[in-house]
Amino acid sequence: MTQYAEAMGEALAQARMARSAGDVPVGAVVLDAHGEVIGRGRNLRERDADPLAHAEIVAMREAAAVRGNWNLADCTLVVTLEPCPMCAGACLQTRIGRIVFGGWDAKLGACGSVWDIPRDPHVGHEPEVYGGVCERECTALLAEFFHSRRHA
Repeated sequence: MTQYAEAMGEALAQARMARSAGDVPVGAVVLDAHGEVIGRGRNLRERDADPLAHAEIVAMREAAAVRGNWNLADCTLVVTLEPCPMCAGACLQTRIGRIVFGGWDAKLGACGSVWDIPRDPHVGHEPEVYGGVCERECTALLAEFFHSRRHA
C-alpha cells in the first residue's frame, strides 16, 4: 500500500489543520482514477457545530462537487482513521471504489475492527478496503491530541 503513502501524507496535513482548529485530528482526501486529489476534508464538527462534518464526508462532498456527480465508483478515499458507521455508510452511498485508512478505531471502526459495513453481504456494493496504511503516524497524531486534552 505504499502507493497511498503520498495521499496519506495529504490526509495527515488535513488532520493537523483540524487539530490546530481544536477538532479531533482526522483528515481525508479523495483520489480520482488517475490518483489526483479531487477532494480534501478534515473534521469540522467543532468549527461548524455540525455533528456530520467528519473528514470523510467533507472530502467526498468536495469530490462530488468537483466532478458534478455523486457517483465516486472509480475513486479512492484515503483517511487517517478507520471510518465510523456513518462514514462507512456514506462510502456505500457514493459507491466509492476503495477505502484506504491509517489507524484502526477500536471504539467506532466500521471497516473491519468493530463492524465491517463495506463488506456486509446484504449491502450490494463492496469497495476494496485497506487498513493500517501509515498507521504509526496516524495513530500518534490522535494519541497526542487526546493526551494533551486529558492533561490540560
